[in-house]
Amino acid sequence: MTDPLVVAIDGPAGSGKSSVSKEVARRLGFGYLDTGAAYRALAWHALEHGADTSDATAVLELAGDFDVEISLDPEHYRVRVGLVDVTAAIREQRVTDAVSGVARVAPVRRSITALFRRLIVGTTRPGVVVEGRDITTVVAPDAPVRILLTADPGVRAARRSAELDTDDTAAVAAALERRDSSDSTVVDFLTAAPGVTVVDSTDLDFAQTVDAVLGVVRSLVETGVPDVR
Repeated sequence: MTDPLVVAIDGPAGSGKSSVSKEVARRLGFGYLDTGAAYRALAWHALEHGADTSDATAVLELAGDFDVEISLDPEHYRVRVGLVDVTAAIREQRVTDAVSGVARVAPVRRSITALFRRLIVGTTRPGVVVEGRDITTVVAPDAPVRILLTADPGVRAARRSAELDTDDTAAVAAALERRDSSDSTVVDFLTAAPGVTVVDSTDLDFAQTVDAVLGVVRSLVETGVPDVR
């Protein structure tokens, strides 16, 4: 049995990592791993227990009984904590506001990184598209395909505003900047590491971005990549 082919995708908030990665996985018949969902799930878990997510000690204590399940099926994506389906709940604003606090705790990151690697190795699919903040440098630094997906900040803000159905692009841009600034104190996801291919989607629509990523996969992997439709 061969190891799954890993497509590692990093990028800033609002760059389209999740939607593009999920579609790439679907087109390739690969699994899809949203690593940010694990940190969001832990933030949700902490909030449900009334913990201060800026308190590293409190976060570590709760991480000890953190039972999370993340589906790798791009068609039927779900996240559970214990017996609770939190797929929708982890997208709530209160969780978004808290996730940077839990993600910056180093022992938590090491534990969750180990979880990601187990999920990747355990898949029955021929490959996994893994997206997040430190995938190309920490989670899967030896992946045959490593991509930094980015776009102009104004474009990212406009896209996120459309997702949130709001006309206040300035407020969305400020929120994205705050989140990127906070997260960049933990890991550099704004600059491509050596060997990482940059895909700039500023002038691309969704379909073109997906095609661009698939083109990178095909160019870097000679075998093991199925024909896509």
